[in-house]
Amino acid sequence: MGVKQDIRVAVDAVVFGYESKNNLSVLLIKRGIEPFKGEWALPGGLVMNDESLEEAVERELKEETGITIDYLEQLYTFGKPNRDPRNRVVAVTYFVLVKPNHFTIKADTDAADVKWFNLKELPKLAFDHQLVLDTAKERLKSKLSYQPIGFDLLNDEFPFSDLEHLYMTILEKEIDRRNFRKKMLSFGIIEETDKIEKIGSGRPAKLFRFNKVKFQQLTVNNFHFDIKFV
Repeated sequence: MGVKQDIRVAVDAVVFGYESKNNLSVLLIKRGIEPFKGEWALPGGLVMNDESLEEAVERELKEETGITIDYLEQLYTFGKPNRDPRNRVVAVTYFVLVKPNHFTIKADTDAADVKWFNLKELPKLAFDHQLVLDTAKERLKSKLSYQPIGFDLLNDEFPFSDLEHLYMTILEKEIDRRNFRKKMLSFGIIEETDKIEKIGSGRPAKLFRFNKVKFQQLTVNNFHFDIKFV
């Protein structure tokens, strides 16, 4: 007996953004069509017959939000039978890390609006997108122990306090800052520049940058970074 199958394949993207001293944000679109018209959701859509999954997610991001990306990572596949009221849809999800100030976002195609939302102030999400977002947040937290993600979220040169704040924002915990600084510098993956940044009335801060060559050498040797909390 033959198997009857009528399944569509979609892609969805969790786009995280971070700006200095702010909280982590996620990019959402307001749906312009049914189902869930007028509600907020992750950008995404059906995969065309002639494109790869990666090409599909890049196209959907460009069409619905105006964002182009250099780095994306496959997250998880969501496929419960009733996750989309129209059809049986299996969604391959990705997460993306960007600097929001590098883009001018613009809604198009079936998105009525597009906006950055603070992760602590999210609207109700359509479909099962809250589950997708929660899964992406957990992946992001776990990545911090084996891959410094500042490459994609911090400026090319940054005060050390920005790196500390980024880690605390993602982990949602206070870290042992002295231990964190000592360990991070001992790995050699960030290096001090000869530049100084003056912020407000505080003491001028030295600027650092990532050493990508050193980082790539460490990842070959199974880099692991154990973070201590306060």
